[in-house]
Amino acid sequence: MKIVLAYSGGLDTTVAIKWLKETFNATVITVTVDVGQKDNFEDIEKRAYIAGAEKHYTIDAKKEFADKFLSYAVKMNGLYEDVYPLATALARPLIAQKVVEIAKKEGADAVAHGSTSKGNDQVRFDLAVKALYPEAKVIAPARIWKMTRETELQYAKEKGIPVKSESSKYSIDENLWGRSIEGDIISDPSIEVPEDAFEWTKRKTNEKLKLVIEFDKGIPVSVNNEKMDFVKLVQILNELAGSRGFGRIEHLENRVVGFKSREVYEAPAALVLIYSHKDLEKSTYSPLELRFKKVIDSQWSDLVYQGLWYEPLRETLELAGDNLNKWITGEVQVEIDGNGMRILGRKPKYSPFSEKVASYNKGWYPTDEMARGFIEIFGMHSLLTREVRSD
Repeated sequence: MKIVLAYSGGLDTTVAIKWLKETFNATVITVTVDVGQKDNFEDIEKRAYIAGAEKHYTIDAKKEFADKFLSYAVKMNGLYEDVYPLATALARPLIAQKVVEIAKKEGADAVAHGSTSKGNDQVRFDLAVKALYPEAKVIAPARIWKMTRETELQYAKEKGIPVKSESSKYSIDENLWGRSIEGDIISDPSIEVPEDAFEWTKRKTNEKLKLVIEFDKGIPVSVNNEKMDFVKLVQILNELAGSRGFGRIEHLENRVVGFKSREVYEAPAALVLIYSHKDLEKSTYSPLELRFKKVIDSQWSDLVYQGLWYEPLRETLELAGDNLNKWITGEVQVEIDGNGMRILGRKPKYSPFSEKVASYNKGWYPTDEMARGFIEIFGMHSLLTREVRSD
């Protein structure tokens, strides 16, 4: 049997190499996908081989992640439950796609991943693999074995499996779009998140940060008049905004798997770009377009979070999003101060705002007769309903 394993280099997937070999008498091929996490990929490869991998692949997918996934996270204002920028959720279908490509190339019988039975990622990985490689078996060792973290470490020691020397008390997942932190005392939603849980948003300066973000058809293309590719733009905003302490997220989240969990994230660039994009949309769309866009944004975010990347509705929603975003071109000026951000101004290219109409000093004014007629008709539904209900 040949198994291709999505390999992060952490404890679970490192132990999984040996476990898969022993349990299924299998050849194990590991695949690590670079989606912007700050890992030493050479060390990860060495660890995979020492643990028993037959072959290892490292795939740089940062540009594809930015251009094909994060672009829609901005255009669709991707915030699950209006809070979470979907960083991990967006990376999973891309990682699964790359792992499946290797599985097909190697003629593998199965695809494996390190998700547990309590997490959302198992849904995301399983459904993506089923969509892309339905004939392959999906194996999630951590759903099968009965090992705790302590027994995993003991198993690794007994089998001579190398694990990271540094052991964090938190479970971390990181990519270009965000950093998620779980475990230890932060699982208790009544306790303040300790400062040592954060990395990207440790405040290094008290100086306020002013930025000008330029968008072209919904996609951010420059920061402070400097054009750059999307990967670099996200990296720079993560550093600039994060160093001011901006980008911390904490909320009680409704997981796919049926329960609420306290979730903590760092996503400076994602929040700056989504908030700026939403402001530009509000400045550009008609009121009906704006309200419609909020509906499809929410639906899109739910699909991504729930692991339904290959649900046909996602592509339909993105087509609508593309059509609306063709008008979202212009600049947004923002100020970052600590974990606060405010919009200073905007210059949308296609805004229907008209000073000739809106200004109180020299703007258009309806006549008294026009105003009275409008108010009469506008309020008629409400007033007639109120009248028949008053007795």
